[in-house]
Amino acid sequence: MAPPAARPDQRQSHLNEAQRLFEQARHEADAGNISASGILILKGLEQERRAGGVGPQVMQLIKPRQ
Repeated sequence: MAPPAARPDQRQSHLNEAQRLFEQARHEADAGNISASGILILKGLEQERRAGGVGPQVMQLIKPRQ
């Protein structure tokens, strides 16, 4: 298990990568490369999804009532 200090860094890393991909997608779209732009947007969304998955998982913290 990663130390707690590493998790925010990992989350921020995913968000930074998503931002970079979105900027690259904008440049591709401006150049008329719509297909390449769409692929980059999907990759950016994947990085955002990964950023949301960093940290404790709520479902693991909830205990069912007996």
